[in-house]
Amino acid sequence: MKKLTAVLLGAGSRGRFIYGPYAEKFPNELQFVAVAEPDQQRRESFAKLHNIDEQFVYDSWDKAFEQGKIADVMIIATLDRMHYIPAMKAMKLGYHVMLEKPMSPDLKECVELEQASLRHKRLLVVTHVLRYSPFWSGIKKCIEDGELGKVATIQLTENVGYQHMAHSYVRGNWRKSEESSPMILAKSCHDLDIISWLMDQPCTTVSSFGSLMHFRPENAPAGSTERCIDGCAVERECAFSGIKMYLEQPADNWARYMTSDLTQEGIIRAMKEGPFGRCVYRCDNNVVDHQIVNMEFANGANASFIMSGLTQSGTRRVQVMGTEGEIIGDMDKGAFTLYRYVSGEEIEIKCSVKGDGHGGGDHRMVRSFLQNVRKFEENPGHGLTSATASLQSHLIAFASEQSRLDSGRSIKLSEFNG
Repeated sequence: MKKLTAVLLGAGSRGRFIYGPYAEKFPNELQFVAVAEPDQQRRESFAKLHNIDEQFVYDSWDKAFEQGKIADVMIIATLDRMHYIPAMKAMKLGYHVMLEKPMSPDLKECVELEQASLRHKRLLVVTHVLRYSPFWSGIKKCIEDGELGKVATIQLTENVGYQHMAHSYVRGNWRKSEESSPMILAKSCHDLDIISWLMDQPCTTVSSFGSLMHFRPENAPAGSTERCIDGCAVERECAFSGIKMYLEQPADNWARYMTSDLTQEGIIRAMKEGPFGRCVYRCDNNVVDHQIVNMEFANGANASFIMSGLTQSGTRRVQVMGTEGEIIGDMDKGAFTLYRYVSGEEIEIKCSVKGDGHGGGDHRMVRSFLQNVRKFEENPGHGLTSATASLQSHLIAFASEQSRLDSGRSIKLSEFNG
């Protein structure tokens, strides 16, 4: 097996906690030879851990292109609005690319990325990691094996979890759609992709409703302060308390996403100086905290997707209803039940969810990408989550957001131009 070399753009949570550890765990498969990251501590820490030569350690992604093509692949884990240009440059230089979802917050750029991958004959794999997990691939196999007959309806609920909502989409990097992406794209293109994949039909019509209902200034309780650590009178009664999240939980739960200094002093400093110590009712957020999307498909089947940030858990629950059977599953539990109508059988199928994140899908995704790169010259396929495969879910997301902003108006995807 040929070991592949990689450039990492963005040593944030995905770069540090998914891609870096893969290279550490499987050094015979992947080696990072360059990193670009604006945060000095993260940049230097990643470079030291992976023994990267100083000349290949950059403080901005654009500098990673100044020396030409220096590795086999490029993994782009920058913020949403910094995906398009480096991905286009990377493919032009000859890199195979793994690109964090969403491809881009701009529909035209998504289309151009897909076209560039075909034009340059390069792999462009989008990190729709759920497809690689045993849970979702197990459900897909049941459908392909004909267990459900013809799929008529899919209902999928994404429980974001109130802490994840508060950290990432109220206080954090994805709180403002104009700086990152709309919530339905930033968080839930995973889910729209899974629905499209399981349905295996073109989506024809979309409608959507949702709003920012809770995390608003007018909902700030009396006695609350600008920051949780400023002597807030109701902090102990607040579910979204930054003190509870960052100081009273193990540092590797949430604090590690806020600061690299995980001492108590470092966490307190970050809460005082950075965005994560702010009261959730006094942030500059504008993305929705709940949304529903209704979809119709070419064969007459339909699907309903619910995203909510106001939940206890962060699991996904699914119901797939067909003409001959039904599947009901919970991704967190790593199990789904197949119901066969004719025989009355109920078969529980358990899937391993141990190891890396996303139900075991992260490492499987990276391994699949590397395998496809190695065999690309002889068998130039595009991979399970190629840009081509990803376009439909992105299109559904863009149409959903337009529908939501237009009072839930039904949108025909054949007429949708973004």
